[in-house]
Amino acid sequence: MTDVFLNGKFIGTTDEPLEMVEEIKEKRRNSTIPSEFNVRHNKDEDNIRINTDSGRVRRPLVRVEDGEPLLKEEHLKKLDEGDLTWSELIEEGIIEWIDAAEEEDLIVAPTEEELTDKHTHMEIHPANILGINASLVPFPEYNRGDRISYGAKMIGQTLGFYSTNYPLRADTKSNLLTYPQTPLVTTQTEEAVELDKHPAGQNVVIAMISYKGFNIEDALIMNRRSVERGLGRSYFFRTYSAERQRYSGGQEDEIVIPDKDVRGYRSEEAYSHLAEDGIVPPEVEVESRDVLVGKTSPLRFMGTGDFVTGIQNKRETSVTVRHGEEGVADKVLLSETEDGNKLVKVTLRELRIPELGDKFATRHGQKGVVGLLEEEENMPFTRDGVTPDIILNPHGIPSRQTVGQLLEILAGKTGSLGGEKMDGTAFSGDKEEDLREKLRDLGFRSDGKEVLYNGETGEMMETEIFQGIVYYEKLEHLVSSKLHARSRGPVTLLTKQPTEGRAKEGGLRLGEMEKDCFIGHGAAMTLKERFSSDKVTLPVCDKCGIIAVEDENRGEVVCPMCKGSEIKDVSMGYAFKLLLDELKSMVIYPKLETEDEV
Repeated sequence: MTDVFLNGKFIGTTDEPLEMVEEIKEKRRNSTIPSEFNVRHNKDEDNIRINTDSGRVRRPLVRVEDGEPLLKEEHLKKLDEGDLTWSELIEEGIIEWIDAAEEEDLIVAPTEEELTDKHTHMEIHPANILGINASLVPFPEYNRGDRISYGAKMIGQTLGFYSTNYPLRADTKSNLLTYPQTPLVTTQTEEAVELDKHPAGQNVVIAMISYKGFNIEDALIMNRRSVERGLGRSYFFRTYSAERQRYSGGQEDEIVIPDKDVRGYRSEEAYSHLAEDGIVPPEVEVESRDVLVGKTSPLRFMGTGDFVTGIQNKRETSVTVRHGEEGVADKVLLSETEDGNKLVKVTLRELRIPELGDKFATRHGQKGVVGLLEEEENMPFTRDGVTPDIILNPHGIPSRQTVGQLLEILAGKTGSLGGEKMDGTAFSGDKEEDLREKLRDLGFRSDGKEVLYNGETGEMMETEIFQGIVYYEKLEHLVSSKLHARSRGPVTLLTKQPTEGRAKEGGLRLGEMEKDCFIGHGAAMTLKERFSSDKVTLPVCDKCGIIAVEDENRGEVVCPMCKGSEIKDVSMGYAFKLLLDELKSMVIYPKLETEDEV
């Protein structure tokens, strides 16, 4: 008997598994049962699994019978004319939604030409084997598989025109490309998902040359004049919020410019940007740690010791600009929360112009950071005076085998000169021969190469350079939001060591292995004071080896065990002192043996 499971739950057995599976499939095709049913007979485990639950990845396939697809030409005509709908095709069993489990036992043909009597289904379009992001890559069938994965991943990290109603939104953080363009080489998916209405990239002229070593290891050389004209510019928005909360006892926060007698008062300069209501007005420039919303809160613990003369029973809890960020107050939103508390949201806007270290990528997984912003007059140019926006290193092509990018450059050049968009859809895009023929007709070389002249000397370069247009994306990995350095700064309360992370102004930890690298490079002197971020000098009893304490009554440092005063000062890391304290708490006696310095 074969076990039968419904959504993972055992519901019974059958002695005719194949007949049962076929019957369920037939009922689904006749719309006797919903199209959400998927069934599979697992021969290895000898069970039948029926799935109807949500969250499964399902995709539509055309049914095939006797080597012929059930979707005929007349169906397509009726779809075009509006006499037939997608739902009706599913109800009639012409198209089926298949999940990953059921697909295991199917034989799917990519195209009608490849159909045989063995095939059970056919792709609606061969590009359907790709996901949304991957099918945005032009000419993907010419690339290696891993490059399509990289390209698809980076499409999701691209800065673009993410939403048309961005001025009305208060996203926590967002990026907006200033001058987005739709690609010259596009795919059918792009139109289907309406990405042409909110594009994420720019068409740039590129030349493939090794240039003075500045584009070594995938780095890009960018035309400074192109950047000044708007190439790769974007805005970064971050929203800060402040809420006037209520506390027990009828106390509540106040959104005001704090008085000088409030605990934690900063300085007059810190509040200089605020309006009378304690909120920064729009279009005011602010810098790191400037106050955006002035706020005071009641003290947490109202003990007797809290009433200090001349100081109010309030503490300063203003919202400030994050460390390392700056910008312009873009918009200020005043509202209320569900509890009726006043809510203030301030969005900061910062212009990000491409600089050394910013990350750019094509849709083919060819990523790189800006290695040099070169003056336009020094860049190579064609006889018509065209200078490239980006110089790309040709060494990145042979090892990655991204032939699709070379085709995109060729197609982009053809499209820009012919004034039309080119089709780079997987398995059905423009063919290389057609692109070459069009380029030849336009008066250019069919291989996309051109004679360039050295911008610095004016001499003609002996080698023809491959030049064309490719769609470049600016990624959200900007060097300005990753750059991090610190000398002195805040430390943690427990270990007295520097805090961790860029947002907390943290230190850069140098461990044992990093130390070994410095020594290996012969730079041992740079390690001086490198391992003493929590250095502390403590009194230690010479006899008991325990850390001494200060006796306030006697006014001297004494050993807590032998009450003696044979004390020596010992330097150690505060984390070690913490370990000693933890050992004591577990009733372990850590005895320090002291000796005189030589």
